[in-house]
Amino acid sequence: MRQLQLLLVFLLPLVSFLPNALAGKARHGIIGGHEAKPHSRPYMAYLKIGRGFCGGSLIAPDWVLSAAHCNGDIKVILGAHNVMKPEDSQQIIGVESTHVYPEYDDMEEVPYDDIMLLKLTAKATLNHYVQPIPLPTSTSDLPTNTRCSISGWGLIDRDETTDKLFETNVTIVSRRLCHRYYPRLTDGMVCAGSNTQINDSSQGDSGGPLVCRGAVEGVVSFGFHHPPGVYTRVGKYLNWIKKTMSEHGHKTKNSP
Repeated sequence: MRQLQLLLVFLLPLVSFLPNALAGKARHGIIGGHEAKPHSRPYMAYLKIGRGFCGGSLIAPDWVLSAAHCNGDIKVILGAHNVMKPEDSQQIIGVESTHVYPEYDDMEEVPYDDIMLLKLTAKATLNHYVQPIPLPTSTSDLPTNTRCSISGWGLIDRDETTDKLFETNVTIVSRRLCHRYYPRLTDGMVCAGSNTQINDSSQGDSGGPLVCRGAVEGVVSFGFHHPPGVYTRVGKYLNWIKKTMSEHGHKTKNSP
């Protein structure tokens, strides 16, 4: 099958609906790609924020990882394929507390340290439809050309939307090349684009996961009129993630 491509898209109407969204900055959806096999990505979280939405990923039964610029009055839907249908697989859970990375900054041209943790009001029931995704095992940068995938809901064409989960593949773009597009790129960011043509790359839903090697290696952050898409590099924030979760009652396998 011919590899379906992504094109960068700006979902400007969503900006006015999302608290703390980047005013005038890019909003994203998956264009191209294909419908995901229902419930093949059980870690996917749909964050309903007023009249807008973001993506996220379940990293523990009561913790969701997303982008800081998605902060707002959030309800989390887990186990969804079609988010506009009351599927039996869905679990709707509120947010007990929001934890934005302390150094998050959206006052510049691009957001820095754009990462957030959501502590849910209850633990999700883990089953075939709902499962957490592992965090990275290393804080190291991702090698160039690493194959990854993105998924999300929203636009699939410039004037067509879908309520079903879509997915596509991307590859990691070298930091040197990405600096040409984003001179202020930091080590907390990673770039990814189409695995065939960089000028056809894009991002998934804001806050959604960049999945590489079976782990959530990135969080959709931003992009402009040109590719590639920029993701918050989760590996850099591993210590903060683990510390925050531990301070709020999460026990790891090594906990007493």
